[in-house]
Amino acid sequence: AFFFIGTSWGGYTDCNIRSGDPGFVKIVGPNVIEYPEYDGNSMYRTLGNISRNPNVGLLFVRLDGRSRRIRINGRASILDDAEAIGRHIGAKLVVRIACEIYPNCPRYLPDMEHATPSPNVPREGEGTPPPPEWKYRDYIRDILPGDDPHVPAVRPDQGRKG
Repeated sequence: AFFFIGTSWGGYTDCNIRSGDPGFVKIVGPNVIEYPEYDGNSMYRTLGNISRNPNVGLLFVRLDGRSRRIRINGRASILDDAEAIGRHIGAKLVVRIACEIYPNCPRYLPDMEHATPSPNVPREGEGTPPPPEWKYRDYIRDILPGDDPHVPAVRPDQGRKG
């Protein structure tokens, strides 16, 4: 299991990866997660940025071309108390994040498991790629930009709205 984390402070921005066994990221409260910081390269770029700017962005993704990605924007804190560290085997420190969680459409991801490119990437001579499922939703369909190639995005079995 893994996720990417973006941090910044001043003019420096960093994107890194965190990984561990399934379950290494724990839900510890409503909209609150935490993960262990293991022994690393001692550069402390992620932790250094968090210590000065708690705003972080996380991206959880499976590279199977089907699964939803999960985006998390939040405010991180660094925990060094025995109770927090004790929840994570091998942790040197723990990062806790108060989250805003967003689903993220997987349509442009290739299926790495089967080495298949995404059918949704625009390609010369192939026309407009199919619309993603979420563009069919009633609460989205009517607010898509006018130049969206899928307006109005209506499932073929539902007919056109109007």
